[in-house]
Amino acid sequence: MVLSSDPDVRLAFSRDASGLQMLPDSVARAADAADVVEVIQNAIATGIPVTPAGSQTSMTAASITDQGTLLSLAGMKRVIDVDTEKRIARVEPGLTIGALNRVLSESGLQFAPDPTSEHDATIGGAIACNASGARSLRYGATRRHVRGVSVVHADADVAYYSRTGIEKNTVGYAFAQDPIDWFIGSEGTLGIVVEAELSLVALPASPIGLAIPFASDESALGFVVAARRQLDERTGREARCLEYFDREAVAMAGAASGRPWSDNEVALVYLEDDAGEGSLDAALDAWLELGERHGAVTESIRVFDGAQPLRDARVMRHAVPAGMNERGDSFRPQGGRKVSTDWAVPYQRLGEALAFSREANALHGAPDPVTYGHAGNGHPHQNFLAENKEMLGRIYAAVEDTLRRIVGIGGTVSAEHGLGKLKRDWLTLQLRPREIAAMRALKHSLDPKGLLAPGNIL
Repeated sequence: MVLSSDPDVRLAFSRDASGLQMLPDSVARAADAADVVEVIQNAIATGIPVTPAGSQTSMTAASITDQGTLLSLAGMKRVIDVDTEKRIARVEPGLTIGALNRVLSESGLQFAPDPTSEHDATIGGAIACNASGARSLRYGATRRHVRGVSVVHADADVAYYSRTGIEKNTVGYAFAQDPIDWFIGSEGTLGIVVEAELSLVALPASPIGLAIPFASDESALGFVVAARRQLDERTGREARCLEYFDREAVAMAGAASGRPWSDNEVALVYLEDDAGEGSLDAALDAWLELGERHGAVTESIRVFDGAQPLRDARVMRHAVPAGMNERGDSFRPQGGRKVSTDWAVPYQRLGEALAFSREANALHGAPDPVTYGHAGNGHPHQNFLAENKEMLGRIYAAVEDTLRRIVGIGGTVSAEHGLGKLKRDWLTLQLRPREIAAMRALKHSLDPKGLLAPGNIL
């Protein structure tokens, strides 16, 4: 284990993807589980808290701290074992999802969750915030794919938790029947994952991607609802992802691809499907027919067939958050930055929720956001640019108003990024005091001295 209080080292670990900067008192870099235990033992002896981190791709400042030690697990990146027959992988937390999937691809397998930064995002980070991504429409979030975890507790004890696998269980409260779920989504506050056992899925046989432009947002969202219903009811083609782009996001994606869309194409839906053993033409014809019924600009549809074209499509999609991050960074000297929302609603009500946002933005004088993302799950990302501190306040006021109405129609303030430090104040918008008290009770039971990830969630 390497522990450093060197100013340059501390500075190197002071930022994540949130746009905030926090300077830790020291940085510990673990090479194995024994190092993590040593760090926790030191924390117990000194009372100095510990915040675990992977590649620091958190959007909510969960992987940075200005209280105590920043514990980097990025060096713990082994693939311990892969059982191709049972479709199980055992890995360390610092392994990136992209690196794992490169290994698994040789066996025709993959780890299904696909956060935007999959080549930087670590398995431990994905578990910490229950990450998902575009393919969560078909496969669900990280929780579904975690079979077991080894955890270093706040008392330095190491324990293994796994799914019970039984179909019926009436022993105790429901939350205690699968304690593995305490740690998935806990953002480092309840224990530090040092090994994970993951469920794998088969790679699609014949994946294809389609970028379908529309002349209006309403047409694009209508198409998304129809496509999602097909998936739910198994009445047609079943998309792996349904990603929405508004006008500005379409422009950014088109510029990144080198083939801009026209001014008439103001919204876009990107989807992926698996043609399987059937006809590629049949799959394309089915999506074309659905698109035509919902006003798609069919002559401008783009097809991504094959490994390299699908990678190109992913680059096109990822150009939007990457571009917004770059723009946000330019406003840091003035006290501004990018602000990204992570709310979600029942997918049928996404259009209504976006209207809430427009009303709140106008009321508070906030700028129009760039909106893109997982419309098939009712989960867009809205990226605002705050040019200065005053505009940052306007944006936060508008977002909070939007979130109140989002929760009112059965939505959530955070669908995949977690709360971290940036969004923890919005916990009370969604959970009742009793529910928060139960969370605090579990936190106190597992970490009575408050040594783990102070400031995250609670």
